[in-house]
Amino acid sequence: MDPFVPFFRNAHLATIAGNFWSRPGSEDTHPLEPVIYDTGPGVRVLVHRQKTRLSQPRGHLVIIHGLEGSSSSGYVRSLSHDALHAGFHIHRFNMRSCGGTLDLALSNYHSGQTGDVLAVIRKIRETSHLPIFLTGFSLGGNVTLKLAGELGDLGPQLLSGVCAVSTPIDLDACARRIDHPSNLVYQRRFLIALKRRIRERHLQAPDQYTLEHLPKVRSIYDFDDFYTARLFDFGRAADYYRTQSARNFLDRIRVPALIIQAKDDPMIPFEVYDLPVFRENPALTLLTTDHGGHVGFIARSRPRFWIDRVVLRWMGERLTQLTGNTQPSASVSL
Repeated sequence: MDPFVPFFRNAHLATIAGNFWSRPGSEDTHPLEPVIYDTGPGVRVLVHRQKTRLSQPRGHLVIIHGLEGSSSSGYVRSLSHDALHAGFHIHRFNMRSCGGTLDLALSNYHSGQTGDVLAVIRKIRETSHLPIFLTGFSLGGNVTLKLAGELGDLGPQLLSGVCAVSTPIDLDACARRIDHPSNLVYQRRFLIALKRRIRERHLQAPDQYTLEHLPKVRSIYDFDDFYTARLFDFGRAADYYRTQSARNFLDRIRVPALIIQAKDDPMIPFEVYDLPVFRENPALTLLTTDHGGHVGFIARSRPRFWIDRVVLRWMGERLTQLTGNTQPSASVSL
C-alpha cells in the first residue's frame, strides 16, 4: 500500500477539505444511467450506473455514501472516476430518501439498513458473472461491514471483496463523539439536514412523521432516540445502536474486507477499533493512518485522493488472488 503523506495534519482541516476539495467528474465521458430497483414492499431505491469503456471490464463496484450524502457526494464521484478508468462498472447507490428520492419509499434510511443494497447486489449478480466489490464511506461503511457479516459464509458467493472507509463501527460511541463541543460544526450540519428530512416526510405522512419531538432534538443521539429508533421499531437509541453496529458482525465476515481508518478521525474514537477480531478474523485487513480526519485523506502530493488509489490497488490485488494464490493479510499501519 502507498504510505499516506497528509496535506493537513489537523484532523478538522482534513475533514473539511475532504468534503469541499474539487473532485474529478466522470459524468461527461461516462454518462449516469438512473436505475430504479424494487427492494421490498413499497420500497424502491435509485442507483446511478456508469459503464466502463474498456473492452474487457474487470468487475462491478457498488459505492454507498455516508450520513446525508448521496450518489453525487465528492468521495463517490472521485472513486467512480478512477474505477471507471481502471475497468469497473460503477453503481452509485442512494439510500432511501437520499439523492432526491423521497417519493420512492415512505421510509428513511438508518445505519444498519442492509436489505436494499443486498437486493441491488443480487440483481447485478443475476445479470453478470463479473466480480462484485462493495465500498462504503462513513455510515455507508457500517452498512457494508454489517451486510458482509450478515452474509457470513454466503458472502463470497455474492461479493469478491468489501471496503469500509471512516466507519462508525460502534454507533453509540460515535454518536456521543459527534455530540462533543469540538464537533459542533458537524453536528449542526447533520441535524439541520435530518430535521429538514423529517419536515419533508411530515408533508407526506403527518401521522407517521410527527413534528412534536423536533424541538427536543439537540444532538444526533436525540434524533436517533426520538425518530430513528421509533420509526424502525428499535425501541430507544441504545437498542438501535446495540443491534445495528457493525462491530457486532465483524467476526462473521468471510469475504475479504479492507477497513481504512484515521487515528485522528474527529467523529470516531479510535479506541472502538481496539478489538481482538481484527487479529482473529483473517478476512479482515485494518489499515490505519495517523492523520486523515473523517473521509478526508487528502495527500500532500498528487494524486490528492489517497483513498481512491488504495481501494483500487486493493481490489486489483484481490482480483489477482481470485486467479488462485494467497489469502488477504491481517493488519497494516501507514
